[in-house]
Amino acid sequence: MSEPEELPQREQRESTKKKKKTKRSGKKKKEQREGEEQVEFEQEVQSVSECVVLHGIFKLGKKSHDVLLTRTKLTWTPIIPENPTGETGVPQSGEVLLQDIFAVKVKRRRAAGQESGGPVLGVALFWCRRKGRRLEEDTLHLHNASSEHTHTWYNTLKELLTGFSNRPTNLKVFINPSSHKKEAVHIYRDHVAPLFKMADIRTDITVTERKGHVLSVIKECKLDEYDGVVCVGGDGSVAELCHALVLRAQLDADSPEKPVRATLPLGIIPAGSTDVVSCSVHGVRDPVTAALHIVLGHLQQVDMCSFSSHGQLVCFGFSAMFGFGGRSLARAEKKRWMPSSRRREYALVKTLARLRPEDCQLSFLSARKSNSNLFVQRDKDQDQDQDPKSEGEESWVTNQGLYLSISIMSIPCLSPHAPQGLAPNTSLANGSAALIAVGNTSRSEFIKHLKRYSSSTGQFNFSFVETHAVSAVKIRPCSLIGCSEDESEEEGDLKTTPFIHAEGTTFPWNIDGELVEIANEVLIRVHPRLITLYGEEVEEAESSVSCSCI
Repeated sequence: MSEPEELPQREQRESTKKKKKTKRSGKKKKEQREGEEQVEFEQEVQSVSECVVLHGIFKLGKKSHDVLLTRTKLTWTPIIPENPTGETGVPQSGEVLLQDIFAVKVKRRRAAGQESGGPVLGVALFWCRRKGRRLEEDTLHLHNASSEHTHTWYNTLKELLTGFSNRPTNLKVFINPSSHKKEAVHIYRDHVAPLFKMADIRTDITVTERKGHVLSVIKECKLDEYDGVVCVGGDGSVAELCHALVLRAQLDADSPEKPVRATLPLGIIPAGSTDVVSCSVHGVRDPVTAALHIVLGHLQQVDMCSFSSHGQLVCFGFSAMFGFGGRSLARAEKKRWMPSSRRREYALVKTLARLRPEDCQLSFLSARKSNSNLFVQRDKDQDQDQDPKSEGEESWVTNQGLYLSISIMSIPCLSPHAPQGLAPNTSLANGSAALIAVGNTSRSEFIKHLKRYSSSTGQFNFSFVETHAVSAVKIRPCSLIGCSEDESEEEGDLKTTPFIHAEGTTFPWNIDGELVEIANEVLIRVHPRLITLYGEEVEEAESSVSCSCI
């Protein structure tokens, strides 16, 4: 009797298995159908974008070419007549993407002194060519004597180029005439203004006259009349303008406590001595590259830091150095009459000769959703729009001791002197900052650490160097009694003697290349994607600079 009873159960199990298989196969077929539909949709979109908008014949140089224009690119192929022997050469075709074209003009033949009119010769396309990290201007001349044919192509190209909505048409420009070698005005006039004019960009120029001039103009300026702001100057000018744009956004949003994202993107034309921020978004210190990034509307969101003391905002910025970085800048500022390279080397050598640690309390909040060690892995998938203000959820890590240098950087801080950056593997918008704390050590070991910044890697492979990805940092200097900074130094490396700090004295900070004197505890907090810059993420800066002083 047992066998007949087991038979229905077996049939039931087999029936259930068949149903499950049918269900799984149905699910797979559905997923396959959806995948095929997605591929078909993408192919349709591509076919629409690659659909020929215009087809014509132009001369490039002395040869006639068959030219095709789609919504994404322009291609040309030489027209080669048939050879009586039946042999044909290989045509040398070419193409340029519309996203790289920033201007189109009608070419005309004009007599000397003639400013308008003249017979039509064709169209000229001004486009951007990449050469490594540099962007270079190039021109494509399409010759055709037909006025109707030429204007049809000109109008169509102009219409297609208006589809790139990120490209500015009206810019507010600030020029710092005192920056670096006082050549900012010439850099703008010779390299940048012609490109803006070619791209039909209107500009409203302000030449700054004093510190704080930018902030006063931005506060009163009608920002809705512009598509972006441009700074021609060094890192100090850039930081001042970024600070002004964020404060203006707070003012407009009626949010005096919480930082608000700046409404306009900022373009940086490098005209300083190091141009760290420009190198971090361009990879090179080249005004033409920077101008072409602006003209083509390449946008990159960037994290910023707020620096405050005793509850009062000091400034917004990208990087800060306390200890060695602050003291070397303070010495350099006293020698402004020197050339910038000599001034920098003098300050570096002098500060190394009188190297002393700072006794301070260092506290930090580790960035959420990222590794505690910044230089292990970059987490690009984290929620970058979330402002890490979680003091109640996360505990502060606090250490007290002697530090030669403490750096906080929300961007990689690339420069010709540190092509990998002062904070390698830090992205522009990962929602955290790099904390690099260099503990007390011998002068020779500290110099080894500094020298490795100019090479590829290894600057953090020291037991006295501590690195973290952080969302906030507090630095509280302690009042100590010890040897004076100006006291003559004994032979050998002084490892344990900190600076004297009389009551009421201030501590030098290097914030984006500007000297800031602060007497009390400083709180640095990271604000993700607080500003948008014209440029793009780069891994390494172009460099041919080396410092021979260490």
